[in-house]
Amino acid sequence: MVDEQKGAVKEIAGGVCAPRGFRAGGIRAGIKASSPKRDLALIYSEKPCVSAAMFTTNRVQAASVLVSREHLARGMCRAVIANSGNANACTGAVGLAAARRMAELAARKLRIPQEEVAVASTGVIGLPLPVAVIEAGMDRLVQSLRGDKAGHDAALEGIMTTDTRKKEISLEIEIQGIPVRLGAMVKGSGMIHPNLATMLCFITTDAAISAALLDTALKRSVRRSFNRLTVDGDTSTNDMVLVMANGEAGNPPITAEGVEFEAFQRAFEFLCVYLTRAMARDGEGAGKLLNVAVRGAADEGSAEVLAKSVAASNLVKAACFGADANWGRVLCALGYAGLPFDPDRVAVRFASRQGSLLVCRGGTGLPFSEDEAKGILSEEEIWILVDLGGQEPLRGGEIPLPDPLNLGPGEAVVWGCDLTYDYVRINGDYRS
Repeated sequence: MVDEQKGAVKEIAGGVCAPRGFRAGGIRAGIKASSPKRDLALIYSEKPCVSAAMFTTNRVQAASVLVSREHLARGMCRAVIANSGNANACTGAVGLAAARRMAELAARKLRIPQEEVAVASTGVIGLPLPVAVIEAGMDRLVQSLRGDKAGHDAALEGIMTTDTRKKEISLEIEIQGIPVRLGAMVKGSGMIHPNLATMLCFITTDAAISAALLDTALKRSVRRSFNRLTVDGDTSTNDMVLVMANGEAGNPPITAEGVEFEAFQRAFEFLCVYLTRAMARDGEGAGKLLNVAVRGAADEGSAEVLAKSVAASNLVKAACFGADANWGRVLCALGYAGLPFDPDRVAVRFASRQGSLLVCRGGTGLPFSEDEAKGILSEEEIWILVDLGGQEPLRGGEIPLPDPLNLGPGEAVVWGCDLTYDYVRINGDYRS
């Protein structure tokens, strides 16, 4: 997806510390006594930032979400303090006071206004947040701040829960010949469904850009990335995507849509899609990343709804786990998505790096080799390609698979994972 020929987007090291003027760190405060990992993180800009954020659509919202919504209403944010091990959700006035205290503690140590500090939490719902241990660790947390990859890594560990892989990226683009950088980290493994999920995503950039256009870039990118991710059909109480821009790159400020904004938007969307795929690959208990692509729908929104229905189907996910080419489950999931289409014009193809196999055309099954199908579906990354208009879906390995950043009318790609025995094991004793 990186256009190396044009040099539009270049991956670099550093994570959230790759953009100029940002520092990050993390410590073990002891929020969840049974865990030996870091559980408290801080990301900080040395200069003031414009910011934009999106939050969970769940009506039940954690104290951190309520406080951060309030603080970010002005479009300014210079730091975020985040904890894992405790969601501080459904904890009433006590939880709200604890979230405000987190912001106050960070602001005092960093000598910035409390309203410029966002708060994020993730972990078990319904337990009081032990804010005293956070207060006791504040000096060490601020002292842990670094402007390099080590600082990024410490902060990333501090927000991870059941994640088994680091999910991070940093990029560099040019705007009017000036290097501009973006860096990001995300945590998210389970309790994930479109319209955000159990995810905390923090994005930094040294681009000079207006708050209004930063908000536009965020909303456009989230719509075609994080909101097209499903692991288990659950949407959390704590979800947050936050971006901070400090202008330290020195590019001419982006204040109107045009060539410069489109370059920034494309890099932003690339970053979000990359992280979305990383979360799908690291779904709780998952062994496989599923890409579901639909084309031939009435419009992009319809294609998205249909693709989500397939990606969220437990029967489809279980079939992928077992490498069973049960294409009938794909048609079934399309059929209950609630949108009109002609079943007699549907074609389905399974694809992976092992090749591709057309299994259904005209809404009817085709003869195919079960051994070949099993080989294709045994790979770590699988594509389910659906065409609603009677055409054969794109053939993996023969012509390029759909590029999520370059979709045509009536096309959408959604990401998910298989459903394994380990998902139940992980969530059967999550609180212990």
